[in-house]
Amino acid sequence: MSRIDPLDVPRPDAQLHFGVFFQGVNHWTIWSAPDSGSQIDPASFRKVAQTAERGLFDAFFLGEGLRLREVDGKIHDLDVAGRPDAITQLAALAAVTRRIGLVSTSNSTFNEPADLARRLSGLDLLSAGRAGWNVVTTDNAWTGANFRRGGYLDHADRYRRAEEFLTVARALWNGWEDGAVAGSAHAPAWSAPGAVHPVRHKGPQFDVDLVPTLPRSAQGHPVIFQAGDSGEGRDFAALNADVIFSAHGTDFDDALAFAHDIRRRLRAVGRPDDAVRILPGTEIILGATEEEAREKKRWIRLQQVTPATALGIAGLLWGIDLSGRDADGPLPKEDPVVTDNDGSFGARRIADPRAVVAEWRAKAEAHGWSLRETVIALGPQRGHVGTPSGLADKFAHFVRHGAIDGFNITPYLIPDGLDDIVDLLVPELQERGVYRTEYTGTTLREHLGLRAPLDTGPGHMTDKKLSHADRNAAASGARSGLT
Repeated sequence: MSRIDPLDVPRPDAQLHFGVFFQGVNHWTIWSAPDSGSQIDPASFRKVAQTAERGLFDAFFLGEGLRLREVDGKIHDLDVAGRPDAITQLAALAAVTRRIGLVSTSNSTFNEPADLARRLSGLDLLSAGRAGWNVVTTDNAWTGANFRRGGYLDHADRYRRAEEFLTVARALWNGWEDGAVAGSAHAPAWSAPGAVHPVRHKGPQFDVDLVPTLPRSAQGHPVIFQAGDSGEGRDFAALNADVIFSAHGTDFDDALAFAHDIRRRLRAVGRPDDAVRILPGTEIILGATEEEAREKKRWIRLQQVTPATALGIAGLLWGIDLSGRDADGPLPKEDPVVTDNDGSFGARRIADPRAVVAEWRAKAEAHGWSLRETVIALGPQRGHVGTPSGLADKFAHFVRHGAIDGFNITPYLIPDGLDDIVDLLVPELQERGVYRTEYTGTTLREHLGLRAPLDTGPGHMTDKKLSHADRNAAASGARSGLT
């Protein structure tokens, strides 16, 4: 078994962090396999969270699906769907776990800070400092039609709203000073005079005037996750986030370039290089041999991208109804019809479908791929395939050379998709000294080795703990008037 020479790597003591990503609406979780369990039974959530905790994972990360995906106005019934409210589900999991962090994906476009900040603070207190918030900024009218705001926000505007939202939320979380509540029945009052501060904010998005109702948790306040990959998203993360949930974790050079870019942006706003943890989303497929792992991957992809799913994905690209076609036959001969993609099927808007179709046709012809094989080959390729020993060496190289800090793992099977990773891969990582052998803290912030939280508001718990650079970053993020 290979060992890491500390003279050959820039981060010889770096440790790998794992989270598990329990997705929202998607077609990547295989629901049709004989050993697949319910996607909505509380027992499934409990099994995944407890398995991850047994594997010493940092966090259980819950996706969000505010609306079922549709194709031509009809529900795409091949999806896995039916998530409960994230904070409600995570509060239930807090009672059946002890150490693992609990991260809620909650939308800053369709929520209000006075309400969401309080609910997240409640989760943080109930879990004794294990809560996290994945700040997402949905922009499509397809989802927004169900909410009072309606419509959608332009790309840049949704980040302006998110930043103001987070500024207000942090002020609410910091509204109680340490020691605000009397520690003795003989104290003259329940709270120390002036220790609970009102938050008054008036900005472009929010008008808030209230007294926070909850004290800070053991970790200060929830850990902030962020997943945007645009320039605006990366800038938002550099200013505001503790953890970045990225799409750059499969190819080493790509992951390292992303990490260098984030660290450059951190320095530009006065934060240290290590102020943010980078956890790319990934899928891990293990086999006893490399060949077995590759065969397992092929089976998984065929289960994830069924003929009907392949036709649905290709139909959005072509802009025509392909149902009833042969997914295992050639690509459609028709030219694509350019339409206004409204986000149906969870699809990204495609700027030039003609160019993408031309690329698909060229590669399908060169490789002899069917339509379904083309969808699989040219679709998202976020994942690692191999033996436990081989992937342990690979991941050690990634983390010790600064390309990543860990992975947010999406199991392809619920609820048992983590078992091989916990039982086979984790011990290999521990043998190499790149993965913890026990929890050494109790809060999510401690698991991730993060600094004290960036603060905005009157109750500056972290003034004496934060570096000057961190305080500058906090000030940069507070762009609206808080008193």
